[in-house]
Amino acid sequence: MKRQQVVAVIGAGDAPRAVCKLAEAVGREIARRGAVLINGGRTGVMESAAAGARKTGGHTIGILPGYDRRAANPHIEFAIATGIGEARNAVIVASADAVIALAGEGGTLAEIGFAKKFGKPIVALDSWPEIDGLHRAETPAAAVALALKLGASNSRRRN
Repeated sequence: MKRQQVVAVIGAGDAPRAVCKLAEAVGREIARRGAVLINGGRTGVMESAAAGARKTGGHTIGILPGYDRRAANPHIEFAIATGIGEARNAVIVASADAVIALAGEGGTLAEIGFAKKFGKPIVALDSWPEIDGLHRAETPAAAVALALKLGASNSRRRN
């Protein structure tokens, strides 16, 4: 049985409304295309992306920093309590076929760094112009399409 692609959506936990709207659209598109969304399971971009995916019938995984699964936002279907704090960023990225990066801060930057180190394709959606080597997309649909294409290609090279 073929495994579904997994796309990490990363961005600020305290993102402004406009960024959260982008994240929700990304989540909807991930679900519409039959992929699984993974993220940090908390607020902001994470919650908005998960809401979009769940409203569209998609699956969501939240990799939480603490030991309490109840800390996940209500749109996380599978909450993974790690107790490893921000080190969970490595788990999120390692578990994904591709990463979509929205505006964020230090945690998002760390996830981008892990993705680069792990050889995971990264699609920046209206964000991170100062970082070279990221793929760029102008719309949520374009970001998801590119992430899925790059993720599938990357998976074939690794197998």
